[in-house]
Amino acid sequence: MIGKQIRMERIMDRNTGKSVIIPMDHGMTLGQIDGLLRMSETIAAVSDGGANAIILHKGMVKAGHRRKGRDIGLIIHLSTGTSMNPDPNDKVLTCTVEEAISLGADAVSIHINLGAAQESKMIESAGMVVRDCSRWGIPLLAMVYPRGTGINPTDPRHVGHAVRVAEELGADMVKTNYTGDIESFTRIVEASSIPVLIAGGEKAGDLETLHIIRDATHIANCSGVCMGRNAFQRNDTAVFVNKVCKVVHDKTNPEDI
Repeated sequence: MIGKQIRMERIMDRNTGKSVIIPMDHGMTLGQIDGLLRMSETIAAVSDGGANAIILHKGMVKAGHRRKGRDIGLIIHLSTGTSMNPDPNDKVLTCTVEEAISLGADAVSIHINLGAAQESKMIESAGMVVRDCSRWGIPLLAMVYPRGTGINPTDPRHVGHAVRVAEELGADMVKTNYTGDIESFTRIVEASSIPVLIAGGEKAGDLETLHIIRDATHIANCSGVCMGRNAFQRNDTAVFVNKVCKVVHDKTNPEDI
């Protein structure tokens, strides 16, 4: 699986073993939102800030390709759903691994909402994606969240279950919610055989966000952060992403940035 290993090096920093990934797939879900109206500019800012990779839907790869500046890893998101659906937790596949490869992807990602009405369909689709990723040597980032009626999305039991689902399916990395508690999240990370990355969560102040990232990556020892609006909707995206990278890769104290 040397091909997968080589591609993983474009996603995970080979020196720190961690990653800062900026998802930009929100337009499919939410429409024309601030921060993603001029994709090439936002991608340039994220790249200049030092992020390891971005996540795009297949149709936005051409719009975001800059042909200049610092290179950045490309993850193509295969799962789709919109906020206009009565069940916003419902996700279906609209891209294949082969399509993603043809577009230059270094990895692909899928979305699974545990506890949602369509959970079984999302898991079934994920199984097919894992098979194709193994065939083509493409890393898979599984975004697995506890979501549904009566489910606490940060309950350590549910977050741990989400991580285990990604492992059991055969994903190479998993993105999920931070529990908000260092001790419980440390146990989840230690029990995982694949890199665990935290979602960006609700937008907060710069220092508060950086402290959460520091706690998760260097105390609980997760493998990085995968944050969207919390990054690209900042007043200065490049500056904020650079701060995140300093915390994740250089172990810089947030107060010293």
